[in-house]
Amino acid sequence: MTTPPELTPADLTPLDPAYRTVLRIVASIWSAVFLVGALVAEFAVPGWNGVFVIPVLIFAALLILRVPQRRWSARGYALGEERLRVVRGLLFHSDTVVPFGRVQHIDVDQGPLERAYDIATLTVHTAGSHNASVQLPGLNNEDALAMRETIRAAIRRDTQ
Repeated sequence: MTTPPELTPADLTPLDPAYRTVLRIVASIWSAVFLVGALVAEFAVPGWNGVFVIPVLIFAALLILRVPQRRWSARGYALGEERLRVVRGLLFHSDTVVPFGRVQHIDVDQGPLERAYDIATLTVHTAGSHNASVQLPGLNNEDALAMRETIRAAIRRDTQ
């Protein structure tokens, strides 16, 4: 049996671009919470105009514009005949390979924002206790369902 050649990052399939938008919406919600807190602090401490709001606005702009783009571009996946490879992480890089022979069950989940943008999260649960489930967010819903069926078909082939 030959070992398949290792995939390079260029061989990875990127996530759906709508996932970037969902990440930006979530970042905007968190930024609004911090902005409300900064505005309360501005009114609570008289004479300190802009001391709380300006840093929060700069942080919010960074959180909304830059972080989602970097998180989106740092993720990818490759679906092979016998395995799923999931790569993620900026500061802590993770490259996970899930052999289909270890898969116990597969979930496709959608939250309200994901449903609005027709994306889903594929979760592959494996045998074992360490990293027993691998999540792949940001997939087009149809692609996630197709991947689930592909993995299920491979599992059926292996058990027969």
